[in-house]
Amino acid sequence: MKGFTALLMASCCTALVAQAHAADLPSTIGKGEGDLNVVAWEGYADDAWVKPFEQQTGCKVHRKYVGSSDEMVALTRMGGGKGFDVVSASGDAALRLIFGHNVQPLNISLIPAYNDLMPELKEPSFNTVKGVHYGISYEWGPNILMWNTKVFPQAPTSWGVIYDKAHAGVVTVPDNPIQIADAALYLSHTKPDLGITDPYELTQPQMDAVVALLKEQRALVKKYWALASDEVDLFKSGDAQVGSAWPYQANTLRAAGVPVQDTIPVEGATGWADSWMISAHAEHPNCAYLWINHVMTPKVQAQQALSFGETPGNTKACAEMDAEQPGACKQYHADASSAYFASIKFWKTPVKSCGNGQNNCLDYGAWQRAWQQVKQ
Repeated sequence: MKGFTALLMASCCTALVAQAHAADLPSTIGKGEGDLNVVAWEGYADDAWVKPFEQQTGCKVHRKYVGSSDEMVALTRMGGGKGFDVVSASGDAALRLIFGHNVQPLNISLIPAYNDLMPELKEPSFNTVKGVHYGISYEWGPNILMWNTKVFPQAPTSWGVIYDKAHAGVVTVPDNPIQIADAALYLSHTKPDLGITDPYELTQPQMDAVVALLKEQRALVKKYWALASDEVDLFKSGDAQVGSAWPYQANTLRAAGVPVQDTIPVEGATGWADSWMISAHAEHPNCAYLWINHVMTPKVQAQQALSFGETPGNTKACAEMDAEQPGACKQYHADASSAYFASIKFWKTPVKSCGNGQNNCLDYGAWQRAWQQVKQ
């Protein structure tokens, strides 16, 4: 939804709903076509659940991992969108795919696990438009602060550590325009007179302040990471000692014996909520539905959550998580209250329409240009 205004969103929304209601959604899932092309975040199509799926369905999985939502949107649009069947889109990409006509409406009656989703994820605004489902909510989690405990024997508690000149050359953060929201969240606490109430709704003066902070940080950054594995390599080599991460990197590094720890700082955190979506031009739609049903089962949801360090959308995954790793359900907040879910500032696509009724916020196109200014 790059550069979309509120007016354009409204007109697209009306057209999409009419199109979706007129669409002939599948009433059953047929036999798998033999192949499935998956575009996903790194770690979302692990052999632990891919191999059983292939054996059960005969659908051979072909994976393409991406490191950012921009890359995900670009990849799914290549070749007219005919090169993929399913995509694990985050909130800052899902609406772009919906309004770009890149994904198709889903028949949720063909996905039994939908009934077991936590209430907040059944019809979220990032994958459901006027009651029409274009995605099924999958997993969610926060963006965390991670550090090497040998370099930082005293655990940092604020995002301020990644903007501190004392750590020049050992900081790493994602190479992603949505990273602007992390800096905006930090400034909303440290410079309240800026009036930032939503890190995704920034006026030009607010964006100028965020860009100024990020330009100062640029001199501290060893490398902006694209793939999760990039950050893992940076911490393994010692080139990076502190940075913004996902739980996946922290888990991977600890399993490899790298002394890292992580936390959600006092200012809070941004986060993601991902959805599986089917291409509007899927060549293997039956395999796509079979895949979604497979990964939405409590067992696979638990495997994914424990592997990546995130929280399953399926409420029945809790017992599976504890069976595999005692205490994991509570550790990964799978039994968390609605208040915990609401405390995370989940990714969404910035648009000109502000939450206060004004239309002077910057859209995603402006965010992309601002990010390029930061990295110059």
